[in-house]
Amino acid sequence: MKFRYEDLSDKQFEDLTIAICKHLFGSGAHGFATGPDGGRDGLFVGTADEFPSKSNPWKGITVIQAKHTNGLNKKFSDSEFFSQTSRSCVIAKEIPKIRKMREENKIDHYILFSNRSLASNIHDKILSHISKECNIPENDIYLVGVEEIERYIHQYPKITKMVPIESVNSPLTINQEELAELVAALANQKNSFSPLELTPPVERISYEQKNVANEMSKEYAKAFRKSCIGEAAQIGHFLAIPGNEAALEAYETAKIELEMKIATLRDKYQNFNYILEHIFNDVFTRDPILSRNKRLTRAVIFYMYWNCDIGRDADAETE
Repeated sequence: MKFRYEDLSDKQFEDLTIAICKHLFGSGAHGFATGPDGGRDGLFVGTADEFPSKSNPWKGITVIQAKHTNGLNKKFSDSEFFSQTSRSCVIAKEIPKIRKMREENKIDHYILFSNRSLASNIHDKILSHISKECNIPENDIYLVGVEEIERYIHQYPKITKMVPIESVNSPLTINQEELAELVAALANQKNSFSPLELTPPVERISYEQKNVANEMSKEYAKAFRKSCIGEAAQIGHFLAIPGNEAALEAYETAKIELEMKIATLRDKYQNFNYILEHIFNDVFTRDPILSRNKRLTRAVIFYMYWNCDIGRDADAETE
C-alpha cells in the first residue's frame, strides 16, 4: 500500500520522519519546535539501536533533516532539489548549515528524508557533494527517499498510528491520471480554439433542474457556468475530431472515475458545491498539469456535469 505523503503538511512529514527515527535510532530521537531549523529538524545523541545496522551502528551526534514536497512524482534529481551549479536548490541551501555544524563539532552523522523518488545515480552524486562540501565521510551520510520510507512503514506498522497518513487507495482520493492526460491534450490545442456555443444534449434535464437534483446552490451554479461555459463549448468539439481518440478514451475513463468518487463523497458532503471543490482541491494539489491549468480543468468537469456524464438527474431519487 502506498501513502499520500504529498498531502501531509511540512510539520506532519517532520513528525513522520522522527517516528521512523525512533525505531531506527531509539526513543531518544526527537524533533524541534516549528521555526528556523538551522539545518536540522531532529536530533539523536548516542548509539543507534539498529542504524545503519545492529552490528555497526552510528555513534555520536546524528542530525535528522526532513524535506517535504506537496508535488506529485517528485525526484531527488529535480533541479530545484539538487544541482551542483545552483545556489538556490534545496541541497545548496542546506550545505552552509551542515558545514557550520561540522565546524562547531555539532554533527557526526547526517540523515536526510524526503518524499521524493531516489535513484542510485543521483544518490551517489548528492552523497559525494555533501561529503566534499561539509567534510563529512560518505559513510556518515544517509539519504532516504519515498521508496525507503514505504519500506520502513511496512516494517514498523505502528508508525501510521503515531502519524496518520491517508492511503492513495482512500475512497476520497481522486485518480487524476486520465483527467490530466485530457487536460494536457486540450491545453496543447487551446490556442486554435474558435468561439462556439455550448448546446445541451438532445435528451437531458435543464441546467437548473440538474442543480436542484444535485443540491448545488444557485450562486455556485451561476459562477460555475459563467467561468467555464466558454471553454467547455470547445471540449465536445475537440473530442469529436478524428484523431483525438486517445483524448476521448481519457475522457470516458475520467468521467467514470469522477462519478464513482462523487457517489462516495455524498456520504461526507450533501451539498454538491463542496463535492466539486473537494475534487478540485485534491487534483490541483496532487497533479502539476492540472494545477497549471486550473481554469481548463474546471471547464472539463463542468462539461461532464453539463453533458449529464456526472451528477444526478432529476429522477435520481425515484430510480
